[in-house]
Amino acid sequence: MTIQVTPPDAQRLDGSHRLRRRFTTGLLVLAIAVAAPLGSGAALAARGDGATLVLAYWQSVAVLNPHLAQGSKDLDAARLILEPLASMGPDGKPVPALAATIPTLANGGISGDRTTVTWTLEPGVKWSDGSDFTAEDVAFTFQYMSNPEVGATTSDVALAIASVVAADRDTVVVTYRAPTWAPYSFGVGPSGMILQKAQFEPYNGANAHEAPGNFAPIGTGPYKLSSFTPGDKVTYEINESYRDPGKPFFRGVEIVTTSGPEASARAVFESATADYGWNLLVSSDLLRSLIKLGNGKLVSAPSSSVERILLNRADPARDSEPTTKHPFLSDRSVRKAFAMAIDRTAIAGLYGLAGDPTCNLVTGVPEFTSTRTASFDVCKFDMASANKLLDKAGWKKRDVDGIRVKEGVPLRVLFQTTTNTLRAAEFSIIAAGWRQLGVDVAPLKAVPASIFFGPPTNTDSAVRFLADFEMFTNASNTDPTPYLAGWLSSSIPQMSNGWEGSNYDRFSRPKYDRLFGFLTETTDPTTRAALIIEMNDLLVADVVEIPLVARRSPLAGKAMTLLGVIANTWESDTWNVADWSR
Repeated sequence: MTIQVTPPDAQRLDGSHRLRRRFTTGLLVLAIAVAAPLGSGAALAARGDGATLVLAYWQSVAVLNPHLAQGSKDLDAARLILEPLASMGPDGKPVPALAATIPTLANGGISGDRTTVTWTLEPGVKWSDGSDFTAEDVAFTFQYMSNPEVGATTSDVALAIASVVAADRDTVVVTYRAPTWAPYSFGVGPSGMILQKAQFEPYNGANAHEAPGNFAPIGTGPYKLSSFTPGDKVTYEINESYRDPGKPFFRGVEIVTTSGPEASARAVFESATADYGWNLLVSSDLLRSLIKLGNGKLVSAPSSSVERILLNRADPARDSEPTTKHPFLSDRSVRKAFAMAIDRTAIAGLYGLAGDPTCNLVTGVPEFTSTRTASFDVCKFDMASANKLLDKAGWKKRDVDGIRVKEGVPLRVLFQTTTNTLRAAEFSIIAAGWRQLGVDVAPLKAVPASIFFGPPTNTDSAVRFLADFEMFTNASNTDPTPYLAGWLSSSIPQMSNGWEGSNYDRFSRPKYDRLFGFLTETTDPTTRAALIIEMNDLLVADVVEIPLVARRSPLAGKAMTLLGVIANTWESDTWNVADWSR
């Protein structure tokens, strides 16, 4: 079939654009029998049995080369055509895609010193043009990602890697510059999609953006490109060379651009003109009302993203240098009182269907998620106990205004976060609880995100932390080791190191540092999981930070008839599209 690629300015969508046909879709996990009585001769669903699958996106696809992608919508669109060595499963563990097996320490695929990872490829895989997929394609993809002239958006993955070599036709050896705790960083998940060397090698340089393959890649996935109008629509047809002869179920796929998140939601839940709606950033009230219509279901999964409050252990009046102590947050009883006066359930309610209340800092991977914190006093909303803690700590309420004072100093706090309506609403709930404690809460210090998350040269930045509390969302990867390194004593930002480091709380505890050392020394999965949970629990119990909301991702919608869609916070929405059916 001739591939048609329409230049971006040739066609535009306006707000009146409507999806024209009603399609139903589904997802095939293994092979799904057509519903029929036994003995009726019903056949198993086969490749191409399904009508066109319609995916509604409110951000238009710009490019189909994932290594030049500018957002998840580009990665999702590319994933129907291109594949990684392995997908990252919903449980945070890799699942083979182009690889025959997952390399581990146990099977020798990961070296004992954790510096090399050897991937064995699935034999007989073909590109959609009929040519053989080999280890040379994998090695080339690394060369492309790591070439500074290309300017790949996935280049950060390559920084820790010394080389990727094709040992033979079906074997790839990835060598890291140092022992790694992220052995699946290369070739896994959305950033790990493999390019065909023959198609992209002539464009492995400053001319990378001129490659025709950026808009029409040759792939190993279940679909190949039919037509692409950047900024409008992408259509796909079945890749007849796909290695599984029974997949995919749908004879074609369309990604259409809607006028916004609400239009995508209505296309799935109201008009049923789309089978899947991406990134539904609309009010929970609207989503609930649309879901009641009965045409679709919400798709979401717990993620590792946690909205939390950081407590400053240093004195903000003295540049938050770690050699100083905060005048009252250095007292655990006071920190605990602040935590117990926060209604997490009310705050999570602001997120609607997109978040759940939590008291964990490590979330998303079930085996690393603590179940013990639910019983911690510090995790309970208990105003009476919070007041008693401050009473006992010597902070007495003044008769004149009810503000607590100790040794003539009022309990006054400054809270900072990004300029954001949601965070302003969160602050209102937090401040209301603290004022009931007798805390003099200053007006919210709202800082533009570009400054808040900007360089430390600006004193309003989060890293400088010249306030008592600050709030934002942070997240870990499937292996939270690098994330947990953010609370090491050696990671404290300060003037002497140019404010480098992610330990914004200025927290320092030898026990935590020792636990982290054990974590980096052991390879036993059970021991590692136990250490991760213990470190999470230490941070929560000591009120280093106050976790508030575990955010859910993705927040999408699917037709009732669409089967096999598995929400996966670690992956593209289309990560298992080969298994979708109706």
